[in-house]
Amino acid sequence: MPSWKLVSGLCIGFLGLLMGIGGIAYATVGLPDVQKAAKAQNNVYLWDDGSQMVATGGEVNRQLITYAQIPDAMRNAVISAENKTFEHDKGIDPMGIARALFNMATGGETQGGSTITQQYVKNSRLSQEQTLSRKFQELFITLKVTNKMKKNDIITDYLNVSYYGRGASGIQAAARTYYGKDAVDLDPSECAFLATLLKGASYYDPAGAPDVDPEQATAKLNAERAEKRWKWILDEEVKDGRLTKAERDKYTKFPDPLPLKKNAQLGGQTGYLVDLAKKYFLANNTEGVTAEMLAQGGYQIKTTFNEKKVQELNDAVQKVYDSKIKPKQRPKTDTHVQFGGGSVDPKTGAIVAIYGGQDATKHFTNNADPTGAQVGSTFKPFVLAAAMEYGKRNPELPEDQGLSGRTKVSPLSIYNADDKLKIKKYNGEIWTDENGKEWLQANDGNESRGNITLREAMQWSANSPYVQLGMDVGTDKVKDIAIAAGLKDDNNMADSHVPSFSIGTSSPSAIRMAGAYATFADSGMRREPYSVSQVKHEGKLIYRHKEAPKRAFDAAIADNVTDVLKNVVEKGTGTPAQLPGRDVAGKTGTTDDNKSAWFVGYTPQLSTAISMYRLDDDATNKNRKFEKMYGTGGEQTIHGASFPAQIWHDYMAGALKGKPALTFPEPGPIGDKVYGGGAQSPKPTPSATTTPSPSMSVTESPSMPTTPSPTGPPTETCGTWDWDCQHNNGGTNTGANGGATGGGSSPSTTPQPPTGGNGNGGNGNGNGGNGSGAIFGGPAG
Repeated sequence: MPSWKLVSGLCIGFLGLLMGIGGIAYATVGLPDVQKAAKAQNNVYLWDDGSQMVATGGEVNRQLITYAQIPDAMRNAVISAENKTFEHDKGIDPMGIARALFNMATGGETQGGSTITQQYVKNSRLSQEQTLSRKFQELFITLKVTNKMKKNDIITDYLNVSYYGRGASGIQAAARTYYGKDAVDLDPSECAFLATLLKGASYYDPAGAPDVDPEQATAKLNAERAEKRWKWILDEEVKDGRLTKAERDKYTKFPDPLPLKKNAQLGGQTGYLVDLAKKYFLANNTEGVTAEMLAQGGYQIKTTFNEKKVQELNDAVQKVYDSKIKPKQRPKTDTHVQFGGGSVDPKTGAIVAIYGGQDATKHFTNNADPTGAQVGSTFKPFVLAAAMEYGKRNPELPEDQGLSGRTKVSPLSIYNADDKLKIKKYNGEIWTDENGKEWLQANDGNESRGNITLREAMQWSANSPYVQLGMDVGTDKVKDIAIAAGLKDDNNMADSHVPSFSIGTSSPSAIRMAGAYATFADSGMRREPYSVSQVKHEGKLIYRHKEAPKRAFDAAIADNVTDVLKNVVEKGTGTPAQLPGRDVAGKTGTTDDNKSAWFVGYTPQLSTAISMYRLDDDATNKNRKFEKMYGTGGEQTIHGASFPAQIWHDYMAGALKGKPALTFPEPGPIGDKVYGGGAQSPKPTPSATTTPSPSMSVTESPSMPTTPSPTGPPTETCGTWDWDCQHNNGGTNTGANGGATGGGSSPSTTPQPPTGGNGNGGNGNGNGGNGSGAIFGGPAG
């Protein structure tokens, strides 16, 4: 056992060593240089080829002012809110420091300084990395600041270097940005609001900061937080004797700041691109870079955006605006028309182009992100994939059967496509809602097509087969497949407990839809869409995207979905999207009351989603609603095969120009031919021949309902139940007057009103992706 003298000596020696280290550290650190900290730096955003897109973020965003120019009300508000003992404390909070160091050492949440002096030291340093060495440096700098600087100088410098959001650093820039006046002219109410921003501008600016946190930093939540804290700060000032009760009572209305102004440099598509890249980097970097740190500048952000493709997409949308959308001529139908778009490389997940709106400085919402526009029938491929992955449930088994007793489904399975089909649960019971009402699924134009294959139902975008298929498989399984493909289980995913879920009541973003279809394009390999490839800070690489592909489902499932969607473009509602000489797969989508229309499609090299809707972008209108599009653009109705498909076609034609024409993989056999929605397997009769007549189509079988199909005769010689033969009710490209599509849509890229076809394309009654949904609501086409 060591003697007490040895133990005492060691302790004294250790303490002496610590004091010596502390003394050296104290002597070597300098006071903060406010002039240096106030120097704004640009952030440089690069295109995918490394060329500069824009340099932004450092435009005269800070101006130093003196103690006398800062109103007493601002100093009082900050002291009452942040550090009541500021005027007489030693500048440090030992417990706060110990707590912060412990959290950092154990990997817990990092914390900032708890006194104004500590926060001043933290904010005045250009490097904001959260490390133990930096925390120790800040401790000694704080001690030196406390000993060497007057309190008036500390709070002046603190207010001059703090970040207030909207690119404003320093109280003078904040006063000009939020209230259009100099700091000296701020009243106590406005000062209390600006003091709330020091808590975290991204979450207290009433304009919102969706680029930082789309869930929690909304305009609504931020406004509620800001007003609550504003009231609290004024009340605290009264408690602290820094504001009289009579003065406090003058301020009963929240001092609304000016509307958020966008940098002119960020006009057109540039602002949307920058916001998307910024949001992605802040959400995915592992260096702890925050919005405040990014606002200080010095970052070089290389994006995945291709300048040529961005321009091609913008031009394709603008072509429709210029030629078809006439708000002055048709104010009741052509105002507030919005388009959104996202384009993803299936092999990497890179977002190569987006369309966010006509101008990021005027239309603030990024339409490539979630907008609330339902996707309609573009959701049906997930239903088909779920049927092939999980199978149709056995009606003889209980609901909690798991995956036992299921039958994997082939695209050649037969389902009833009648209008107002009575939807049933998987076990044959009639489905009813909470009010006991039955679900009667409507088809576009109230068309009834009888019993058709799932391949044909996708081709003509018939709703009833896919709603019933979703019930047979389980809408929970449909949701699982959609998420596996790349959609997010968030507020944009609709209630999956109702039949209409299968026909697109969800409202994911255009980027998400393009990414999910990219999973089909790459034979079931899912890659998370990303917009930033690497980031450097002051020349040092701090972030690089790492690809992490995951298998969403078997290649056979994805390739069969692709083959079915290829048929949609070749013979069904998606013919306006055809790119001669290229393999194209895609799907149209339209929702109830013509409130949104989509086209989502892909080639082996590129997956793109285009949305269209009418929604006012006035952020002050809290009751914004999607408006009907009947008559918009001079069209009787808007559907996925019209403007969205036209934009998709024009963009893809330009984006793929000069690229090799690749082909999709050949799909292998999959699943069994099952029957649903009232369709029954044919029963042989004594007079039946073993080989059915070649001229008989699926809908002509005597054992099936006799409702005539509006489509033309099959163009392939098939037996009615020939497993390997796929009927084509959609006609060929030889029909006249729109018969090429069987749906009345012209194969040209310019939408035309539906016209009947005289060739093999049928009677021109295809739904073109348009529809009225279920009797009780929900997308239809």
